[in-house]
Amino acid sequence: MKFWSVAISTVVSSSALVTLFNVQSDAFTQSNAFPLVSTKSLNSRNGFGVYSVASPTEQEVSAGLVNGNAQKSKPGEGQDQDVEFPPPLSSAERLKRSAKFWTTTVPIIASYYGKSTELYMKEKLLGETLSEEEAKIIWDAQHEDGATKLADAITSLKGFYVKTAQIIASRQDLFPKQYTDRLSCFTDNVDPMSAELAKAVIVKELLNRDEKFEDVFTEFDDIPLGAASVAQVHRAVLSEKYGGPREVAIKIQRPSIESKLMSDIANLKAITKPLKEADALPLDYYTVFVELEKQLADEFDFVAEAVAMDRIYNTITRSPDGITPVDSPVVTPRPVPGLVSKRVLVMDYLQGVPLSRAREEMEKKGIDPDGPEAKLFGRNLLKGLTEVFGRCILETGFFHADPHPGNIFVLDDGTVGLIDFGQVKQISGRSRETLAKVMIALDSRESDDNPADLKKIGDLALELGVELNEDAQDEAAAAVGMWLFDGSVENLPGGYDKGELSPNSPVKELKSFPQDLVLVGRSSILIKGLSNRLNIPWSLAKEWAPIARKVLDQKYNQTPKAASVGENRIRFRDVIGTLKQWGKGKTTSVVKNLPAPIRTRVLALLIRAQERRERKAMEQGPPQ
Repeated sequence: MKFWSVAISTVVSSSALVTLFNVQSDAFTQSNAFPLVSTKSLNSRNGFGVYSVASPTEQEVSAGLVNGNAQKSKPGEGQDQDVEFPPPLSSAERLKRSAKFWTTTVPIIASYYGKSTELYMKEKLLGETLSEEEAKIIWDAQHEDGATKLADAITSLKGFYVKTAQIIASRQDLFPKQYTDRLSCFTDNVDPMSAELAKAVIVKELLNRDEKFEDVFTEFDDIPLGAASVAQVHRAVLSEKYGGPREVAIKIQRPSIESKLMSDIANLKAITKPLKEADALPLDYYTVFVELEKQLADEFDFVAEAVAMDRIYNTITRSPDGITPVDSPVVTPRPVPGLVSKRVLVMDYLQGVPLSRAREEMEKKGIDPDGPEAKLFGRNLLKGLTEVFGRCILETGFFHADPHPGNIFVLDDGTVGLIDFGQVKQISGRSRETLAKVMIALDSRESDDNPADLKKIGDLALELGVELNEDAQDEAAAAVGMWLFDGSVENLPGGYDKGELSPNSPVKELKSFPQDLVLVGRSSILIKGLSNRLNIPWSLAKEWAPIARKVLDQKYNQTPKAASVGENRIRFRDVIGTLKQWGKGKTTSVVKNLPAPIRTRVLALLIRAQERRERKAMEQGPPQ
């Protein structure tokens, strides 16, 4: 086993995998966004000096938890105080930060090379061959040491590296346990800025000249619900003037973050450039970081995020034709009109916990994390996210591009919330159509090694823009498609391995991946990681194929008709849909209120019934 290869990919790809399928999309703006925007942010300069937009993509920065210890400010408190805004990093500070990065990461990588060389020389020169158990002990210790040093470095550096830690922690199926455990601590508050500074940002960004803080917010929790390296969220209550009393979450960017963030990206480019052709890395991550650097300037505009929130909400709560309301399996926050600026976003307050802390919360409530109730929730969670992402990607091409466990919330009523719309992506109509064909081809295949099926899947993958190495096997393109969109496959065609960091992974055959689909791939990878975490074999292709068939059928067999006045009347099917939604809610409420032993038995029966339906659907195969 190439332990040093895994090590480099753990340290370098830890950031690289964040952006392997995480290259930032262009900020989405359109004219109808402006009713959401604070008039001050449009009509006056904010006086911040250098205050640049940066990534607010870490956990819990778009919705919050109930915090019984939150300190509430009195109206007007802190508004008249002089608050010093932090300046951008100086050249000396950037140099010091870069030195910290290099003096930490290079020794970690070198230690793996050194350990691998040491064991190789002992085997070749002294004939000392380690047993599998002895090798595991040695490499476990090596991973523990490397994970501790990396965690310490990220704690010190923060910035973009926090995002790296979060993605590593969410991929237990990919990285050594020592790394995922050590870096899981970065899912919560990360060095929050003071309440005074947070309020000062709000005042500068949102308030009109004649307004006081209490004119907008009657309550403001000094302790943030969640804090990341570049943004944080506070709970507040709107005043009557702005539609209150109403609980809201306020997302606030840190001042002067651009220099720190761009310095981090420069470091990651520098460390990946010499390794472009190295076997240790499954892809050319240097190119990914270059693309990321280009798009950062426009990506994290909260006005664009507010528009994205509304656009995705409209997609998942309406039928594909945009006419009929439908029951969405996922709750998303909505922005508050008039209280959105480039760096402050006021939105609905979602009450719950992030998926990364759901197990801990279940244990507090006396729910067995491995019991029927948790398993049923896990299956419904996976199915709900899959449906939402499938509809967004295939129906409109506009989707949430960062579905990691910190952005997925378990709400207090048992529903699922999706937060943080800072990373979104719009793909082309042609890409959507070809993706739909890929899903159908994967779902309709006779077997995993049928030559005709493999050729069809491979040709569609190449049509998407995937480029392979010249010496790649004939099955490589189909293997990449299965690897991305069908996690239920046990053996990939061509003898390729499922592991992303394996030397025999189909990812190694990729010469280039279409930029338009990078974030589609990343979303599929993260959902696949979630299914692995829940120990549920999951095929995105199988779940997305029905959506894909409807999309293609609508494209080729139907002519959209203009909406008429009559279509706005209440229709029978809308009433039936509403009644079904009401019935589902009542059933859920009844089950939740059952005594624990009875509830466990009922949920176990529901799980078995659900599994039987899924097995029956698989036996029947796709519709012809």
